[in-house]
Amino acid sequence: MSQAKVDRYKEEKANRKKTLARNKVKRVTAIVCAWAVIIGLAGWAGVSVYSYYESKKPAETYKVNLDSLDKYLTGLEN
Repeated sequence: MSQAKVDRYKEEKANRKKTLARNKVKRVTAIVCAWAVIIGLAGWAGVSVYSYYESKKPAETYKVNLDSLDKYLTGLEN
């Protein structure tokens, strides 16, 4: 081996822990970001499906008979 190769090997060996730690941090960061994106997409899809389902449900209507209230109020006016 030439002296340049030996010097590069020694430098690589000296910085090996730092390089491995940096690669591990990058890998963990990539995994966390990927999971955040996946969870965000799943949440968005869930909300969209729920919204679509709720929009297709028939609206609940209530009928109220206000005749007696109208009679009472007209009785107060007279």
